Amino acid sequence: MSSTTTETQQQQQANFSVNTASPKEIPRGPVNASLTFYAPPPDGSAPFRYVETPPPGFPQSNYTEDTHTVTINDIRGRETAYDINTNGFGVLQNLPPSAEKAFASDSSIQNSYYPEVERLLLAAVPGATRIFLFDHTVRRSHPTAPRAPVTRAHIDQTRASAEQRVLHHMGAEAPDLLKSRVRLINVWRPLNGPVFTSPLAFADSRSVPDSQLAGVQHRYPHRVGETAGVRYSAEGEWFYLSGMRDDERILLQCYDSLDGARTPHSAFVDPRTVGVGWPGRESIEVRALVFG
Repeated sequence: MSSTTTETQQQQQANFSVNTASPKEIPRGPVNASLTFYAPPPDGSAPFRYVETPPPGFPQSNYTEDTHTVTINDIRGRETAYDINTNGFGVLQNLPPSAEKAFASDSSIQNSYYPEVERLLLAAVPGATRIFLFDHTVRRSHPTAPRAPVTRAHIDQTRASAEQRVLHHMGAEAPDLLKSRVRLINVWRPLNGPVFTSPLAFADSRSVPDSQLAGVQHRYPHRVGETAGVRYSAEGEWFYLSGMRDDERILLQCYDSLDGARTPHSAFVDPRTVGVGWPGRESIEVRALVFG
């Protein structure tokens, strides 16, 4: 298990509201909200983003953005209707409390929470025989938080970068592991549920064809990975799980070597929860290589 992958501290930070009161009702049902999509660099060059501070003379990223208002439908009450192999996402519910409470220390998260995630994936993902958790990200909606909710439609890995992950993490076993099925799945949960602000939106994989995706270099200090930017399409079908609780998990499949479903996702600003009194979202996503 590796340490947490660092990300830029200049992420978009939305809904930094002060928790001075408890909202009476969780917003439910469909909502029209803005999502930020990918647009290519104006000069036609290969798109990139530096994970940390870029070298002198380089921008943090060179591609542009394309914001659209989309309808995001609520799957609350229909959670069992979705599956990672078909839609690219799935919901797990009524899970026991985690042994990890603070989610403030990387080492504590790895020692206490990672084993729970590994057991969860082995039980929940059909065919899974082995799990390797390679990083995690804690996000908090606060101006001083190192990482905040990301309001940009994306997929964490492309085929090339997912295979690179296997080679990077699995050493001598990698060639044999790549001969069988490999999936890359994110396990996402809130830490202070129910979620009111900056909920997670995710698209039905079938509604976003490969033609709407663009590989973006993800430049780390010592290597280069690749994420997928998502272009806007009116055919994209977006969903969220209203009032997501701490005993619930969203599984986001980012890659499947069998050319299976993969899930664009993004946080979004819910216009129904803008203003003082709505608690900012805190969450953790753990990224896993799933073999078998």
